[in-house]
Amino acid sequence: MSDDTPTIPLLAIPVGTQVVTRVELPRAPGEAARPSGSVGVVVHAPTDESHSYRVRFPDGEEMAVRRAQLSIRKHFQREGLGADDAPLAEFGLGDYIIYRCVVGSRAYGLNQEASDTDRRGIYLPPAELHWSLYGVPEQLESKETEETYWELQKFILLALKANPNTLECLYSPLVETITPLAQELLDIRTIFLSRLVYQTYNGYVMSQFKKMEQDLRNKGQIKPKHAMHLIRLLLSGITVLRAGFVVVDVGEHRETLLAIRNEELAWEEVNRWRLELHKAFEEAFRATRLPERPDYEQASAFLIRARRSMVS
Repeated sequence: MSDDTPTIPLLAIPVGTQVVTRVELPRAPGEAARPSGSVGVVVHAPTDESHSYRVRFPDGEEMAVRRAQLSIRKHFQREGLGADDAPLAEFGLGDYIIYRCVVGSRAYGLNQEASDTDRRGIYLPPAELHWSLYGVPEQLESKETEETYWELQKFILLALKANPNTLECLYSPLVETITPLAQELLDIRTIFLSRLVYQTYNGYVMSQFKKMEQDLRNKGQIKPKHAMHLIRLLLSGITVLRAGFVVVDVGEHRETLLAIRNEELAWEEVNRWRLELHKAFEEAFRATRLPERPDYEQASAFLIRARRSMVS
């Protein structure tokens, strides 16, 4: 998961939508301000975020209000119900999640009693939001609930580049939400598997192990959990090239991987295993039947079908 919190655009509010004010709105000198929490209806919407909305209140008064000072009433009422992270509640983007799964230690079979539950998935916003001046974020992220959802096009682009996080998402054994459209994507998920897996997985592991060796020299220690997951990634990459699918649960390697995390294996032994796996990875790369590149055409055709389904 990225450490950077994505910028969430303030989605446009159509005329006729009921809204709630999030701040006090000043009136003329000597008059009481309109209180925060007032309900009104949008009677005029600007063309961009630099201008104000015109909101009519129940007493007939109309006021100019900035978008940041407003919440859509139905979204405002959800706040405090346990699913009120800003991108998912305030902007209603959580309504468009088409796929949600559990990844991380619980999906790998490496979880402990205190392990977090990491969720990843895909969201597909309506065409009107996607086409608007404000656009939609490529990624929704909640650090509090350990959730990340990629906009469909972003997800597909990452998967075509053999990004491990998105490929594991497509093959997670722990699926919580899946729409018919998302099922279509899972049915063709092999289109994302190609020899690029070798470069992506191998390159990442090599660079991270180099940093670990530097940490060992400079600080005298490494992050054993990180080392465990790098070994797991190599094991997964070898299976992708050999068998043509992504293994998420670590199965027979569980005890050895846990020994790395628990610092029961010396660094020399861990590094020796890593080098052996690199050799096995190279052999799998030479023998693989996977194509040189993923199926860009089929991925593009699916994206177009998905976009068309959100027009109305």
